[in-house]
Amino acid sequence: MSAPATVTIAEVAPRDGLQNESVPVPTDLKVAFIDALSEAGFPVIECTSFVSPRAVPQLADAELVMQRIQRRPGTRYLVLVPNERGLDRALTVGCDAIALFAAATDAFSQANLRASIAETLARYAHVAAQAKRAGCWIRGYVSVAFHCPYSGPVAPEQAVRVAQELFAFGCDEIALADTIGTATPDDVARLLEAVLPSIPKERLALHLHDTYGRALDNVAVALSYGVTTFDAATGGLGGCPFAPGAPGNLATEALLAFLEERGIAHGVDRHAVQRAWSRLRAAVPGLGERARRGGHDTA
Repeated sequence: MSAPATVTIAEVAPRDGLQNESVPVPTDLKVAFIDALSEAGFPVIECTSFVSPRAVPQLADAELVMQRIQRRPGTRYLVLVPNERGLDRALTVGCDAIALFAAATDAFSQANLRASIAETLARYAHVAAQAKRAGCWIRGYVSVAFHCPYSGPVAPEQAVRVAQELFAFGCDEIALADTIGTATPDDVARLLEAVLPSIPKERLALHLHDTYGRALDNVAVALSYGVTTFDAATGGLGGCPFAPGAPGNLATEALLAFLEERGIAHGVDRHAVQRAWSRLRAAVPGLGERARRGGHDTA
């Protein structure tokens, strides 16, 4: 299959990038960063998370951020919600695009959500129904879709079952996450072969970490299967607080260069992205150091 002509990039640095940073980022800088990413032309920006502030202190200002950003026509502003309380908080400040995050293994689900897969999905059935009634667009994440830091390799069928449940709830998109960045191109091919019979390629996204430098190879495989939505984080920021050894997301800058070399359109101003990252890094010394070192100090 030939490569697609156009790709959608979901910029996740404001949420997945900043959530694990030990350096505090003031609200006004987060707002300015998101606004700069909007101006750069991203069609999707994952802005924050309405989880408990005790669980993720860096994102305790979720309401303030979503109230203050300048919403650009044509950009979807995505927020994570863990439960009905999180959804209520998001709806109160005008959010209309949410993400639910489940896991492909019970061990990771317990570490991340303190609930089994079955318990998590039962909760999300109610959240998704309420979100749909409110007119929300919904993304469903399948964390550790390839490998789990606690359980090891994940069988494709295991990840597909969770993806199918989320899809059945009415999720508009399913994001398959290489949460610790250990997936190989063969792993990506196996999972896509397993999931595509039940979920159309147009409704799939890949969320890739670059722990071993294979993220772009995995993008290439996914493109060959017709997948056209990819998550990336400016500056390679990121890492999951509940995934030991996951230093950073696929860098947006690297993905943009990869696509441009192949003549694949993405609609994002690469220079504007670089300016946005340079301003944030200058304002917050030490930001992103853990990802650049390849280390992780949060269990």
